[in-house]
Amino acid sequence: MQIKHLIVGGLGTNCYLLISKNELGIIDPGGNADKILILIGETKAKPKYIINTHCHPDHILDNEKIRKETGAKILIHGAEKDFINFEADRFLKNKEEIKIGMGDSPSILKVLHTPGHTKGSICLLDENFVFTGDTLFKDGHGRTDLPGGSQKDMEESLEKLSKLLKPGMIVYPGHGEIFKI
Repeated sequence: MQIKHLIVGGLGTNCYLLISKNELGIIDPGGNADKILILIGETKAKPKYIINTHCHPDHILDNEKIRKETGAKILIHGAEKDFINFEADRFLKNKEEIKIGMGDSPSILKVLHTPGHTKGSICLLDENFVFTGDTLFKDGHGRTDLPGGSQKDMEESLEKLSKLLKPGMIVYPGHGEIFKI
């Protein structure tokens, strides 16, 4: 799997393209759709999914524009259903797998429900890396004082992550620097 990184929108959201065997997934297209679409075109891969780590506008702003241009399906956790103003193609569940890539050995991301920043925050786990959205940053975690947030849930989610993340894993957060555990 190849990962491309862009910083988009007014809040400096990390948007990622995951390319695997001629398919790609777009994580958190929170702005600058034209820039994202140009990079998608350069990959020559077929967009399969738009995956949102949570429902905040800085992570979902350009979902519809990218879906319209590419035909990619929008995925978001089911606990975000009451907080979104777009039609999701699929509501994700904890421990569900997202497959990207054609052929016999696609790349597989495991969905980890990590509430705290929002009710439906998720992380996407691979054996070598994790996309953490606004659950985990290099120097802390996402806010818990916004609607749907919970400090108690965040603490439980961080505890869950601490048991799954291994030394050497790369963390791709929703904002800020990419880092290793």
